[in-house]
Amino acid sequence: MEKKQFTVYGRVQGVGFRYFTQREARKIGVVGSVRNLSDGSVLVVAGGTAQQIAQLSKWLQKGPPTAHVERMLEQAYLPEIETDEFKIEHSF
Repeated sequence: MEKKQFTVYGRVQGVGFRYFTQREARKIGVVGSVRNLSDGSVLVVAGGTAQQIAQLSKWLQKGPPTAHVERMLEQAYLPEIETDEFKIEHSF
């Protein structure tokens, strides 16, 4: 399983970004989580095949129609993902 961490910047909070990301991630078949960060960005942690991660990365660069993504930082994610689904986390 490939694991990546994405930090998405721009108008990504208060526009349903987490909900749409969860929906897209489940459609693609990746596991992980999405949460808002206190600096106004959104953190996405995802695990899946290289193709699934690439598909999610491409989607995150645009996001849902309600958002405006200015930039995205993609990094390897080293800790184990301990879930079998994709969920929204509600804490900073």
